[in-house]
Amino acid sequence: MDERFRFVGRTFEEYRRLFGLAHTSLAGERVLDCPGGPSSFTAVARSLGATAYAVDTAYGPPVDALAERCRVAVERTTAQLREKRDLFVWDEYRDPETRGRYLRGAAERFLADYARHPSRYVAAGLPRLPFPDDTFDHVLSANLLFLYDDRLDERFHRHALAELCRVSRGELRVFPLASLDRERSSLVAPAVADLRAAGADVSLESVEYEFQPGVSTVLLCAGLGGVTPARGERDS
Repeated sequence: MDERFRFVGRTFEEYRRLFGLAHTSLAGERVLDCPGGPSSFTAVARSLGATAYAVDTAYGPPVDALAERCRVAVERTTAQLREKRDLFVWDEYRDPETRGRYLRGAAERFLADYARHPSRYVAAGLPRLPFPDDTFDHVLSANLLFLYDDRLDERFHRHALAELCRVSRGELRVFPLASLDRERSSLVAPAVADLRAAGADVSLESVEYEFQPGVSTVLLCAGLGGVTPARGERDS
């Protein structure tokens, strides 16, 4: 497993707020969470009538192994939040301990669903996804693209965004647009240019969620049926 990216997840309500989603927009829709991590989004979206799937390179091991990985990740994350408390906005969670409870709650719901419905959790990862073109109405991607621009280069981002667009017949939402230093990633502007050049309707939308100071914008790409941004000559 790639330990450069910590295995922590979000609750459905956190996803709804950080992506600017309405509950009613998901019923009867096909939805992809990529990368899903130990998020409870897929389980809850299914209960609301969506045909939801999650993709992550960490999927595949037995549930007990993933449970231990979640436990360690939550403990480490909570400890780091205590040390760096002043770097975050606490309107959402009040304190690191509450944030830790959200992390554990998401992981517990994920693990229960992963054990009961393993086919919903696909072991794969960007920039190659095992789905046909135009499979999903909504594609969500949180806490990977742009956030880790010190580890994932422009080539990866171009390929990953092209792939997320390829599998969507509706819309793509990406959050956050800031890197770990809390500044807007330099890769956002070229990504937006690629998407618009391919014919996508692209906007940067403010959302209710803010944990990193000033980081409250989602990249929304609509009208994606048949749209796949070019990967660029450097990537061929």
